[in-house]
Amino acid sequence: MDPRQVTGVYGELSGLPAPVFAHVSEEQLPELRTYTVTAEWSQSDLVRGSRLCYSQQWTLIADSNNHQSIRTVLPPGPCVPVSGELLSGLSPIRALRAVVRETSGHQLLEIWDRHGLRKCLNLTALNKHGRVYDDAQFGCLSWSECENKLLYVAEKSKNTSIETHDGESACRKLLVCVIVPKQDRSVYCEDWGEALTNKSVPVICVVNLQTGSVTVLQGVPPDVSPGQALWAPSSQSVFFVGWYHEPFRLGLRFCSNRRSALFKLDLDGNCEYLSGDNLSVSCPRLSPDGSVLIYLQGRVFGPHNQCLSLRQLDLKSEKTSTLLDVVNRPQTGEFAGVYEALPPCCWSADGQRVVFSSARRNWKHLLHVIYICLSDLSVYGSWKLLTVQKDLMVVCCSSPNTPPTLVRLNAHAHCIMLKYSLLGSKCLSLFPYETCCDDNLSLSSAGLDFGAVLVKPPLYEAKTPLVVFIHGLCLLILNYRGSTGFGQDSILSLIGQIGSQDVKDVQTAVLTALQMDITLDPKRLAVIGGSHGGFLSCHLVGQYPEFYRACAARNPVINAATLLGTSDIVDWRYTSVGLQYSYDQIPTAEALAAMLQKSPITHAAQIKAPVLLMLGARDRRVSPHQGLELYKALKSRASPVRLLWFPEDGHSLSRVDTQADCFLNTVLWLHQHL
Repeated sequence: MDPRQVTGVYGELSGLPAPVFAHVSEEQLPELRTYTVTAEWSQSDLVRGSRLCYSQQWTLIADSNNHQSIRTVLPPGPCVPVSGELLSGLSPIRALRAVVRETSGHQLLEIWDRHGLRKCLNLTALNKHGRVYDDAQFGCLSWSECENKLLYVAEKSKNTSIETHDGESACRKLLVCVIVPKQDRSVYCEDWGEALTNKSVPVICVVNLQTGSVTVLQGVPPDVSPGQALWAPSSQSVFFVGWYHEPFRLGLRFCSNRRSALFKLDLDGNCEYLSGDNLSVSCPRLSPDGSVLIYLQGRVFGPHNQCLSLRQLDLKSEKTSTLLDVVNRPQTGEFAGVYEALPPCCWSADGQRVVFSSARRNWKHLLHVIYICLSDLSVYGSWKLLTVQKDLMVVCCSSPNTPPTLVRLNAHAHCIMLKYSLLGSKCLSLFPYETCCDDNLSLSSAGLDFGAVLVKPPLYEAKTPLVVFIHGLCLLILNYRGSTGFGQDSILSLIGQIGSQDVKDVQTAVLTALQMDITLDPKRLAVIGGSHGGFLSCHLVGQYPEFYRACAARNPVINAATLLGTSDIVDWRYTSVGLQYSYDQIPTAEALAAMLQKSPITHAAQIKAPVLLMLGARDRRVSPHQGLELYKALKSRASPVRLLWFPEDGHSLSRVDTQADCFLNTVLWLHQHL
C-alpha cells in the first residue's frame, strides 16, 4: 500500500465537485421561453490546500405556450471561478447580482448587471458595523421589491468613530485606544460557539443602493441575536429569527433546539413578536404573493437534531397553523418528518405548494408539503433540493457509489410524474469495478426501527474486511436509534441510553451484516467515526475487545464528565444521560457519576485494538483534551495508539489539508491492522 497511491486516490475522490447553490431566471421570447439555470459548485484543490468555488450556466428552451415542456437543454457554459465571494444573491426582476467579497482585508459590496460592475461599496471603510455574516445560521442577502435596497446581517461595530467635515469616517486605531477605556477592551465577549467563533452580537443592516448609505436597524430586542432576515411585503419592514442569548450563549452549529422566536421589525424600529414562547424557530420563507410566511419549529433543549414541525403564518389574519407536525413513529414507506433547513426558495410559482428535502430512513428524499415523496430511488439514493423557481426544481443527487450530480426536475401543479435531465455530473472511476450498495439492513428493537447501508464491491474471491462507519474494502454505514429519518420517538429513545442502546444497535447491525453476507471476514473488522460516532467507536473497541481489530476516531467524546465545562453545548451533557438541563445548573456528584459511567474512558483498560485519534486543537464542541485523555490511558498500558494533532482545525476537521491527512492516515492504519 503505497502512500502515493492512496494520496492519488484521495486526490481524485476529493476533487469531485458538489453543487451548493442554484438559481433559475426566465426570459420570454416571441416563439419560445428560455430558462437559465446558474449553479455554484465547491471543489477541493490539494495543490492550494483550499476549496474553490465556480459557477456554471445551462440554458433550457421551452415552448412559449407550455413552459412545463422543456424541448432542449443546451450544453453548459464554461466554469467561471468565483474567488473571494462570501455571499451572493440575484434580484428577482432585473437579474442584478449582489456580491459581498473579501479583498485585502476589506469587505466590498458589488452590484453587477449584464454590462459589468454597476456599483461598489467598501463596507469596511464605511465603519457602520463589523464583519458581514456569511454563515448559514445567521447570514442572508435579501433584495427589496424595488431592488434599490439590500438586507444583510453583520457583527455590531466595536469601534468608536468620529466624523470628519466631509462626512467620511476617520476612526483610527490610535483614537480607539484613547477613547475606549482599557478595562472595557479586555472584557470577555461571548460568541455562538463551534464554527461561529467571533460571532457575538449580530445586527441587521440595510444598504440603500441609490445613495450608497448603510443603516443599522434599531429596535431589535436587546436579549436576542437576529439572523435569517428577509424583506416583508412592500419592503417597509423585515422578518427575522432572534436567538435568545441570555443568560449566556450556547453553541448553535447543528443545534435546532435553541430558544428563538420570529419577529417583524419596521424601518422605524418598531418590533413585533410573531411566534410562541419557549420554542425553537428557523427558516422563515415568504410565499410568492407575500400573504403567507412558513417556518420550522421545534423544542428547546433535549436532542440537538430533532424532528421539526412546519408552521404557517397567515399575514392577513395573523393566524398560525401547522402544515406538517412532528412525526413520532413512521411506518415503512411513510413520511418520516422534517429534519433539516428549508432551501432559500421552496415555494411553487402559484404559492400552493412547498417542496423540501428531508431524511427518510437512510436516505434524503424530495417531498411535497402534502406528504408525497417525489424521489425515484431506482435512479439515485438521496435527493437534496437546492431551489425551486419558475416551477423548475434543481436538485443535487448522490449515493455512496455516485458522486454529486445536478438534476433538473419538472413537476406539474397537480401531477406527481417527474421528468428529469442531468445538468452536471462526473463519473467516478477510481476502481476497476463498480461499487454497489444494499439497503436491506432494516433493523428493529423495542418497536423502533433503525438501519444501515452496506457498500461493497460486487464480486469477491476471498474474505473481505468490513469497516463500520458510525453516523454516516466494505463499508457498513450505521444509523442507530437516535438518528434522524426514523421519527421523533427514535430520537428521544436515546436520551439516558447513550453508551448502551446506541452501542448495542451498532453491534446488532454488524452481526446481522456478517450473517447475511458470508463474503465479509468476521476476523477483520474495524470501526471509524467522528464526534458521537467517535464516542461509539471507542465504546465498541472497549466493550467488545476481542471483536474489532482497529479503530479510527475523529474528535471523539471520551469522558462526558470532564467535557462538561469545556463544550459549547453543555446542555447535551445533561440531556444525553437523562437529566433535565437549565441554565443555572450546577454539577452534582450524581450527575458527574452518570456522565462518567456512560463514557468510553471506563472501558479504556479493556481496549486491545490499535486506536488512531484525529484531533482539532480549535474544537470548541468536543475539547481535544478528550482524545488526549484516552491517548494517555492507552499509552500507559502500552496499547497501540497514534494521535494526529491539527492546530488550525475545529470539530469538523474540514480543512482541505486536514481531510487529506486524515484520509491517508486512516487508510494506512486500517491496511496495517486488517
